[in-house]
Amino acid sequence: MKYRLWACLMLVSLWVPSNLAQSTPRQIEIHAKRFSFTPAEITIKKGETVTLALTSDDVPHSLLVPGLHVNGTMSKGHVTEVNVTPDAVGDFKGRCGRFCGSGHGSMLFVIHVVEN
Repeated sequence: MKYRLWACLMLVSLWVPSNLAQSTPRQIEIHAKRFSFTPAEITIKKGETVTLALTSDDVPHSLLVPGLHVNGTMSKGHVTEVNVTPDAVGDFKGRCGRFCGSGHGSMLFVIHVVEN
């Protein structure tokens, strides 16, 4: 009887962590600083849910990627999480959506979406 209980507990302990890992989206940190994003390009898979953890290192910014419906504001020292699940492959161009100074127009970002 003790052996069966132990075996059941082992099976449950093996199942729970893997099940939780599958349901937690991958997180990618993106930092904004006059006048760039770091990283400036990321690659994700079609159908994969990814959490973008957005942070500004200086002044207010935003990440705007219209093709993937991403629009996240960033303030210094605070993390804004935005989930994205692309349903098409391609290169999706983004930019800073909040005027942040003379180099604002050079703040570009790309999300490469590839097949699974």
